[in-house]
Amino acid sequence: MTAHRHRWRRARRIAFYVFLALVAFLLVRYARSVDWEQVGATLAGYGSGTLAIAIAITVGSYLLYSCYDLAARRYVRHPLPAPRVMAISTVCYAFSLNVGALVGGAGFRYRLYAHAGLGLGTISRIVAFTVGTNWLGYLLLAGALFASGRVVPPPHWPVSGRTLPLLGAAMLVAVAVYLVACRVTHGRVFHLRGHHFRLPSVPLALVQLALAATNWSLMAALLFVLMPPHVSYASVLGALLAAAVASAIAHIPAGIGVLEAVFIALLGHQVPPPQMLAALLAYRACYYLGPLLLAIAGYAALEARVRGGDRGHAQVPADP
Repeated sequence: MTAHRHRWRRARRIAFYVFLALVAFLLVRYARSVDWEQVGATLAGYGSGTLAIAIAITVGSYLLYSCYDLAARRYVRHPLPAPRVMAISTVCYAFSLNVGALVGGAGFRYRLYAHAGLGLGTISRIVAFTVGTNWLGYLLLAGALFASGRVVPPPHWPVSGRTLPLLGAAMLVAVAVYLVACRVTHGRVFHLRGHHFRLPSVPLALVQLALAATNWSLMAALLFVLMPPHVSYASVLGALLAAAVASAIAHIPAGIGVLEAVFIALLGHQVPPPQMLAALLAYRACYYLGPLLLAIAGYAALEARVRGGDRGHAQVPADP
């Protein structure tokens, strides 16, 4: 059994390195074909109205991120005030997107929520709830999009146009199973490796789905605004959803290289290289770099509040 597990881990490691090598190959080949002067011209050509829309979409998306933690607040029933929860959540998501979910999403949450007075068990349930929210919304949106048949993969893509609707249907079934489980097991406490958790109520589960599906839609809308006008929103959304899974598998901070490789593979036949790269660079500036700079300042402010002696003194309900 141990030898089998060792071989499996080795195979996964080899597959991971092959994946990274493929990403690097695609990027190098793509970079050689790019007219970098045209990229700069495209970036300079974005009008103030386009940039204002992009910034507004980014702000809306991060507000939705903070609502994940507000929903988690209702789920675990902790007493921290909503403004502080939203501040912690916004800082954590900015770091999560840029440095990785383990450090940014989980690590910063544990530190900031602990400083606010929450216990380890409560924070663990917040992290699990918010991560689950994000991927449940992904399943709902990707399932609906793929099942609709509106995403047409390029030729020779591993997943064919006939397979995508089946994959989408399976995703929607998974969402339905989750909702049924919430209805059937509501109030029941589960125990797993020393952790205690329960599924949310059906209304709260529906809130999870609505928040995350809307947020993924906004992320795609930001890219859609920056892309050439002939590219459809469904194509951009499909490429973003595929890139999200690839980035999660690769565990590369900010999905650097992975996002670009997936968009090249899926939309490279529709968008000229300079315009593609310009759109992705502008997207990273709006959605990653800008929020990260603000999050660094926000984190410093939250840490200063702790050093000033305000730890919230929250009274946390006992673990179930």
